[in-house]
Amino acid sequence: MTTPPALTIRTAIQSDLPALTTIYNQAILAKQTADTVPFEVSGRQAWFDAHLDPQFPLYTALLDDQIVGYGTLSKYRGGRPALRHVVEISYYLHQSHQGKGIGTRLLQFLLKEAKQLGFQTAYALLLDINIPSVGLLKKLAFQQWGHLPNIAEVDGEICGQYIFGKPL
Repeated sequence: MTTPPALTIRTAIQSDLPALTTIYNQAILAKQTADTVPFEVSGRQAWFDAHLDPQFPLYTALLDDQIVGYGTLSKYRGGRPALRHVVEISYYLHQSHQGKGIGTRLLQFLLKEAKQLGFQTAYALLLDINIPSVGLLKKLAFQQWGHLPNIAEVDGEICGQYIFGKPL
């Protein structure tokens, strides 16, 4: 059995933004997100800035100092006080590094961080056509909590959105 490559996960820094934007744009083109038009780097700055809050961080995943993915912890329902213990988890991998176990390790890291930050519940929203992500969430004991059928149109294809969640 081969040893998996050394993965480093750290808080994102401003100079990561171009690579993170490239990775997100790959997800858009692969129909793995509800955005349908790729972003310019400047168009992702507000998103990056929103994750400067240490309670809702953005993490960069690196293999040998090369950015291969990222993950975020985000507010649920605008941070309404009654829902303060719930966090949305999002993760994206560079297309050339998918299917190699990196997503599993990144998601495990995000879950651990979420728990350390005091969250009690994690959830993920994803298009129901994003089969690899469905498999990853199930692998890490997320349960399907909801399905909004036929609410999205991605490149002319009608699809739904899943809600997966798990207590921490």
